[in-house]
Amino acid sequence: MSVGTQNGDKSRVATQVTVADAVVVTHEDMDRAQDRSRVRAARMAHGLRGKAWLLWLLIGPGILVMLGENDGPSMLSYAATGATYGLGFFLPFVVLTFAMALVVQEITVRLGAATHRGHAELIFERFGPFWGWFSMIDLGIGNFLTLITEFIAVRAGLGFFGVPPWAAILLALVVLYSALLSHRYWTWERLTLAAAAFNLIFIPVALMTHPHWSVVAHSFATWQPVPALNKNMVLIVLSDIGATVTPWMLFFQQSATVDKGMTVKDIHFGRFDTALGAALAAAAALGAIVVTAPLAGHISAGNFEAAQFAQALEPVIGHVGAALFALGMVEAGVVASITISISSAYAFGEVARKPHSLNLPVGEGKAFYAVLSLCAAAAAGIVLIPGLPLVFVVLVVNVVAVLAMPPALVFLYLLVNDREIMSGVESPRWANVLAGAVVALLTAAGVFYGVSVVAPQALTWLGGR
Repeated sequence: MSVGTQNGDKSRVATQVTVADAVVVTHEDMDRAQDRSRVRAARMAHGLRGKAWLLWLLIGPGILVMLGENDGPSMLSYAATGATYGLGFFLPFVVLTFAMALVVQEITVRLGAATHRGHAELIFERFGPFWGWFSMIDLGIGNFLTLITEFIAVRAGLGFFGVPPWAAILLALVVLYSALLSHRYWTWERLTLAAAAFNLIFIPVALMTHPHWSVVAHSFATWQPVPALNKNMVLIVLSDIGATVTPWMLFFQQSATVDKGMTVKDIHFGRFDTALGAALAAAAALGAIVVTAPLAGHISAGNFEAAQFAQALEPVIGHVGAALFALGMVEAGVVASITISISSAYAFGEVARKPHSLNLPVGEGKAFYAVLSLCAAAAAGIVLIPGLPLVFVVLVVNVVAVLAMPPALVFLYLLVNDREIMSGVESPRWANVLAGAVVALLTAAGVFYGVSVVAPQALTWLGGR
């Protein structure tokens, strides 16, 4: 064989290797690169304006996940809390639950920024296909149940204005699908943030009740009065925890951090984003408790829906205030239905190895958008079943979320302490202690709930009456 032939063969082999190894640049890659180029430009800008621009570009997932968790069932849970127990123990307790959520969600920021992998994908890679599919299916079931409650909140809230159930559900689905039309994570995030900001309406509505600030201050200072320890109290405790700390939040924020293209350099911005979201969401949650506190002792909140809460509040805060309360419930359900259905689609795409990004056009992300759309449509259909016990379903779904959290947190703990994947940003000892405390509290809450169901007389022995 001649030298020329040998060189020609080598050239063809080299060409084949080059073609085989070539990286295909997708629509998703182009969008994410554009986002990162703006971040790099902001880093190079000097002064306060440059820092403010960088912060604006990087915040989003933390605020969304926290305000998104102030969803329909959460706000109904807080309303039932205020209407049942008034002011007292539950005001500081709800702030504690948001502190727990902050501890947990900060870990997802570091995981997403360090690994550039979603939560389900990491579990699949580090613990194998069985646990990957287990986590995805567990999340899918929990998310589907929660989606049902989101449409319950929308149906009940719009019911205050006389909107028939079918029209309310159709409107919610139209808003959900419309939010996806941009096929651009950045645009979707900003539009959803604008909608989520309406959750803060519960703060001015609470001020309309002219609360006794001395009583509010006494509640935070003493955690008093503490309700009697009984089955109903334990149910409200678990429901309020489930209104703040849930599995879908882990999957959504980590995947959103990846979809946003955040890196290790962005972690401190992610922490600020999450802390700001927790503070805003806690303020709205406290507002929902304060606004319904005047109803304590006057109604039986266990069978109340959003519209009935608004109707009961009308003599206290007027028609405008009651209407704003009902609209707040609608917003809570709509925004959460968007974020929760997306978290299911993220998890499915990660485990099934399908494209999964809001930067994808429908043609490139068929599986992602199909899972998202079908889950939402099926949950919406169930809400139209006549005679569905709406408030009971809401409280039970929140309890299920609490019971599902300890196993999810074990995976989270193992992943964030995996030095091989964390690139030097694994959890310090103090963070592990805080995470362990959250697991212990959630486990104890689950045990108390089990005792309240199996042996309610034991609660009386522990101090209930």
